[in-house]
Amino acid sequence: MPDTEAPEAAAKLVCRSVWKFFGPDAERLGKAADAGTLRSDQLAGATAVAAVRDVSLSIREGECFVIMGLSGSGKSTLVRCMSRLVEPSAGEILFDGENLLAASDRRMIEIRRRHMGMVFQNFALLPHLTVLGNVAFPLEVQGVARARREARAMEMIGLVGLSGREHFFPRELSGGQQQRVGIARSLAVEPDLWFLDEPFSALDPLIRREMQDEFMRLQSVLKKTIVFITHDFDEAIRLGDRIAIMKDGAVVQVGTPEEIVLAPATDYVSEFTRNVTRAKVVKVAALSSPADGTTGGDTVGEVSDRATIAEAAPLFGQAGTRLLVKDRDGSIVGVLERERVSAMMMQG
Repeated sequence: MPDTEAPEAAAKLVCRSVWKFFGPDAERLGKAADAGTLRSDQLAGATAVAAVRDVSLSIREGECFVIMGLSGSGKSTLVRCMSRLVEPSAGEILFDGENLLAASDRRMIEIRRRHMGMVFQNFALLPHLTVLGNVAFPLEVQGVARARREARAMEMIGLVGLSGREHFFPRELSGGQQQRVGIARSLAVEPDLWFLDEPFSALDPLIRREMQDEFMRLQSVLKKTIVFITHDFDEAIRLGDRIAIMKDGAVVQVGTPEEIVLAPATDYVSEFTRNVTRAKVVKVAALSSPADGTTGGDTVGEVSDRATIAEAAPLFGQAGTRLLVKDRDGSIVGVLERERVSAMMMQG
């Protein structure tokens, strides 16, 4: 299903009819796809595998765009195509309006080094370097002077909550701390586009939840354009502004978490969402009323417009009837009424 919700003019990254084939027929099928002459019977009879099938997406500046699907759905291959770590067989990929498929190898190295950050499931830390050395390493590759790169690295180490551990080696850190180093390293180059490929899936559940909280905190501060891959639907609806669900290499639905849960486009998407509690998905912003400019005696607190209804419900306590709703900048944008929350919770 093409993504028609994000105007390309406002998009940071755009994919147009992207295909990726693997196997003996890959080149022939790629040429047919680029020419617009690829037929379904050609795919059915080919020895090549279509790992990515005719994907069109527009990812907005500053949003966390989650790509999810089961193992083998093509999500990791698609993200590697976006950065040309894997060469697409057909289509177009535009980054800030520049066609990456027309870029030279030298230009792509420059774009990855200076404009893209990447975090993978495997932390890939350099074992002989300290936390400081690992975080500063991408800047060293860029030729940044030592004093400047170490100052930037220390700033990022503090941002991810590892101050005091800058001289530790990776073996001296826990799994969650190692992942924080990987995140700090990817942020050191101040990327315009941040790719995260199942970064928390190897962590224990409690550490994973902690890292999700940390990720949400970082995004509230940095407001990066993020492409986040996961196979965990709970993680997708917690972190994503919009979600693309993939199956067999194709995108079957794109939408907000609320849209995915409340209006699944296919039976496959319905299976993903069948056991999801609505209150855990619907955001406060969707249920809030316009602010009237006063706090009122029955206002018991405040809540982020990105929090879910399930997260907001306990904040009412015993007597309060409404919460002030604030956006990422801390501005009051609405009021959440207890009555509306109760009605949503009753729906299960």
